Formats: sequence, C-alpha cells, structure tokens
Amino acid sequence: MAEKKRTRRANGETAVYFGKDGRWHARVPMGYKDNGEPYRRHITRPTEDALAAEVKRLEKQRDQGTAQQPGKLWTVEKWLWHWVENIAKDVVSENTYDGYEVAVRVHLVPGIGKHRIDRLEPEHLESLYRRMQKNGSKAATAHQAHRTARTALGEAVRRGHAAKNAAALAKPPRVEEPEEEIDPYSVEEVKSLLIEVNKRRNSARWMLALALGLRQGETLGLRWVDVDLDHEYLKLRRNRLRPKYEHGCKEAAPCGRKAGYCPDRKQVRRETKNTKSRAGRRAVPLPGPLVVMLRKHKVVQARERKTAGNLWTESDYVFTKPLGGPLSPNTDYHDWKKLLEAAGVRDARLHDARHTAATVLMLLGILDRVIDQIMGWEAGTSSRMRARYLHVPDAMLKEVAQKLADAIWGPAPNAPMDKDQNNEG
Repeated sequence: MAEKKRTRRANGETAVYFGKDGRWHARVPMGYKDNGEPYRRHITRPTEDALAAEVKRLEKQRDQGTAQQPGKLWTVEKWLWHWVENIAKDVVSENTYDGYEVAVRVHLVPGIGKHRIDRLEPEHLESLYRRMQKNGSKAATAHQAHRTARTALGEAVRRGHAAKNAAALAKPPRVEEPEEEIDPYSVEEVKSLLIEVNKRRNSARWMLALALGLRQGETLGLRWVDVDLDHEYLKLRRNRLRPKYEHGCKEAAPCGRKAGYCPDRKQVRRETKNTKSRAGRRAVPLPGPLVVMLRKHKVVQARERKTAGNLWTESDYVFTKPLGGPLSPNTDYHDWKKLLEAAGVRDARLHDARHTAATVLMLLGILDRVIDQIMGWEAGTSSRMRARYLHVPDAMLKEVAQKLADAIWGPAPNAPMDKDQNNEG
C-alpha cells in the first residue's frame, strides 16, 4: 500500500510526528516571544497516547492563559523587584509603595527569593513567617509581608507567569488584638489642653484634632482656600505626606549622614496627595470658638509673613513653620508630646485625639450618619470604624447599670428607713 502523503499543517496547529529515536514528538504553538516571533513548545513521550495527553494539557493552559511563557522563568526575587518597581509603584500611594518595598527588600527576597515563581509552595511562605517571628519580628510584620506577597503573586498569576498564588493558600500567623484599650481624653482633659493650646503658636491646629477628629495629614495639608470662615466650614481634599529625601551631595565627597540630614538633601516625594476616597473628600462644620481661633491665627500668620519678608516661603498652608512652608509631620508629632507634658495631661498618641473627637460626638447624641461624614468614613466600613473609634466611658456604663437596677429591682429608696420602721416587727 502506498504511504499516505503528509500535508502541511496550518499555522497555530500542533505538529505531531514519530521520530527516528523511536519516540513520539510534538511541537505545540504557545503564543509569541517578546520580539514577536512564534513560540512552540517541543515535547516528547514514549507512546502516542502519553504524548496526546500532554499536548491536550498544554493546549488547555495556552487557551486559559496560564501557560509559562518563553524567557519568563521568573525567580521570586526577580519578579518581586519587577512588580514593586514597574507595576505597583505607578498605581499605589507613596505610603503603600514604601510598605511594599520594605517587605520585599527586608523579608521576602532574603527569605524566598531563590525559588522559581512557578514552583513556590505555600509551605515556603509559612516557613518564612515562622523564621521572621523567631528572629524577633511581630506577627503584624509577617502579615505585611504576607499581604505584599499575595498581591505580587496574584499579579504574576494574572499574567501567566505562575499557575497558582502560593501566598493566597498560605496561612499567616494570627495577629493578637492589643491588650490595652484606647482611653480617649475626657472633656476635663480636653479643657486642660485648651488652656495650654491658647498659649502656643498654631493653636487651632490642635483643636481641629480634638474637636473634629481631623487626621494629621488632613490638618497639615489644609490650605486657606479650603477654609470658609464666613460660612463656618472647611473642605478636606488632600493629605500632607511625610517627606522623603535623597542625598544631594556628590559621590566623590559624601556627607556621611542619613539622607534626611544631608546639607544638600533633595525632596523626592510630593508634599500632598488628594484623598483617595469619596468619604475623605468632605465638608466639616466649624464650631464658633474654632472660627474665632482660625481668624486670630490668620492675622498672626499675616504678621509673621510681613516680619519674615523675603525669608518667607509662600505656600497657602493654614499651618506653617515660622518662616512659612508646610509643617513637618515629625515636628508636629513632637509638638503634640510637648503640649501634653505642658498641660499635665497623660501621654497618648496623636491619633488618640481622633478617638476623643469621635467619642464626644457620640456622647452628644450626634446621628451616626453625621459622625461618619465628619470623621470621613466610607459607608461600607462605617460600622466597623465606629466600633473601633467610639468608646463608652465608665460613667456611661454606670448610668446604664443604674437604669437596669431601677427597671428590674425597682428604684432604690431615696433615704434610709426611719427608726419607727426599723422597730416594727
């Protein structure tokens, strides 16, 4: 019988043939290389059935977009650095990027960087988390590394560089809730702070935190164009970012200091960014006394500008340094600590002023929806944020306990029984 004439296969079809080596071969089209040339995967098996099964598996991966592409045999280290610098950096905030970069540089690359990305297993990550904690890292730090890995590897899966996200399967360590409950300042403590605040420069800055719960970045990023003193409200649109510096000195003569203390340092981060959520962009009402404080502050700032002359750095910020320009968040933090000490009020975080404002709003009976707007909480997370920020004082709990006692056991007698009642019976 004459041998059947072989026909040329169309582009995109798998070529299958029996080789001179006695094995079955296939060349499976898998896509295109980075330079545009077609890429075919060559596979070989001892039997035709085994080859057909492998061809079917590869074609399924190709059609689903999960097949490994040529020239992309990424190690975890190579992929993480590519992801954080070329993908994440342009789409996340500066603070988020900083967190990613630290997790990649300090923990993930030294811990699992040598693995191939398509061979990374959940157990590799779980072992890393245990080593981190054994070496002194907190569970929250391991969680940060875990979230970074999960996000980075998720992008690798979407792009077909790995078939599975090992971090999505790994179990990070449990983060324990802090033992200390946040104790917001009482109204008496706020009044003590108010007395000391009135003696200080930028006094309204602290009352915006204690009375309205503005975040540090919101307060320091506030500009006069956002403040309407006539109608007694302000608009929050942007956040002040923490400065980030690079050395400006020449490599031939380095200053030997950290970048932030370099005499020729360069600012490499923008001063402010727009609030990332719709709830964060909000209007906040100003109490009358705060309006008075801000009017006085504006007059004092104009006087400082005139005195400084050419040394003044124009910026339109509501709260500035003595010679103008935005306040540093680090300086602002230390000023808060000095304020607490001068007022004789117990030490607490600056962010605890926000807890204080939220709790006072609750005690005043303000509607939840109004509290959410003043605090800048998203509708989907507002109940969770209220649970975190609204604290029930002991006095309120005692009042509830008394009401329960009156309702169940009856009102307590207003006065002790008289002698005649005691002698009866």
